[in-house]
Amino acid sequence: MGYFKYIARRLVSLIFVILGVTFIVFMIMSLSPGDPASFLLGADATVEAIEAKREELGLNLPVFVQYGRYMMNLFQGDFGTSFRTNQPVSSEVLGRFPNTVRLALTAVLFSTVIAIPLGIIAAVKQNSLFDSLSMLTALIGLSMPVFWMGLLLILLFSLRLRWLPSFGADELRSIILPALSLALINMASIARATRSAMLEVIRQDYIRTARAKGLPYGVVIRKHAVQNAMIPTITVVGLMVGSLLGGAVIVEAVFAWPGVGRLLVMSISSVDTPTVLGCVILLSMSYTIVNLIVDLLYGLVNPRIRSQYS
Repeated sequence: MGYFKYIARRLVSLIFVILGVTFIVFMIMSLSPGDPASFLLGADATVEAIEAKREELGLNLPVFVQYGRYMMNLFQGDFGTSFRTNQPVSSEVLGRFPNTVRLALTAVLFSTVIAIPLGIIAAVKQNSLFDSLSMLTALIGLSMPVFWMGLLLILLFSLRLRWLPSFGADELRSIILPALSLALINMASIARATRSAMLEVIRQDYIRTARAKGLPYGVVIRKHAVQNAMIPTITVVGLMVGSLLGGAVIVEAVFAWPGVGRLLVMSISSVDTPTVLGCVILLSMSYTIVNLIVDLLYGLVNPRIRSQYS
């Protein structure tokens, strides 16, 4: 029963998150340079045509009136119509969201498959050459900007070796480079978190007791240490999923990946406020829901944490 109360509280808080995010983004877009009406009609449009277009779009109203109208429509399920394409925002955003999810999950898969074993081995072989090299590599990856990583991957695998496409999503292998550029940056955090958690666990008394009973060291690590060390790793991986859903904007722009992030960039450049708001709302909801799932996974891994929800 405590689980359901906790979920209900978090879902209610999501409403306030949406209110705060939409208000901030709406005000920023209203203060941004550029006029959607001028952008849509082109440089040759007359002043009268621009004013008529502004009236049609409701841009001649006070900004707080515009915001109030938008929120009334939003709570009725209407995300508005795109200024740029004249299509419903909901269909445009939801049409691209699966591509963003696919990119984020592929990046997480690449990261966890490599980083978790790397962190475990580095902890088991603490202060060894492998430990030093792996943590140095992780630090370099953590320090490198994601767009720079993407450009290096394009230069190597697309332009030099010609193994992989550098843009779009026409082929199955098109996802490899954008996912890899995201994975290499986030791999460092997962590896370091796993190593730190493993070092703390393998120094516990129950690990020494298991070793004293004559259990092989590999069995102790697999059956006792790894499971208890996964809670911090779950935190990092869960937050990584949320951040990738909302923060893959740069990578989607670099690789021309048809996701929500690229749509957000195009909408900002054309002052398409309804589409910008639709993208931000969806990404904010995704991030909040992913964090909620991560919190619930804590209880599945550790029953002591589960009791805190009651």
